[in-house]
Amino acid sequence: MVAKVTIKVNYAGVGEVLKGSEVQNMVAEVAAEVAGNVPATIDGETVTTAVYTYETDRAAAAVVVEHPIAAAFQAKYGTLTQAAGSAGLEVSG
Repeated sequence: MVAKVTIKVNYAGVGEVLKGSEVQNMVAEVAAEVAGNVPATIDGETVTTAVYTYETDRAAAAVVVEHPIAAAFQAKYGTLTQAAGSAGLEVSG
């Protein structure tokens, strides 16, 4: 006979963990790795990156390619997609 098991998720506790310093540090570390994987020059143009950490219902970070035509670099070369993939992240959408 299979016993019935009920699991109750402590959403407040999960939220606390996802906003905690350990997760914030992990997110920032991976974001820095992604930023570091972006080439320093693209089509002869020097590009820089910035990492912005923030919090929603969990720790989060944004990696920004700081160049006037960064969107074109992404469209043509998949700049951030490749950088994220090189950091072991799966990008979909």
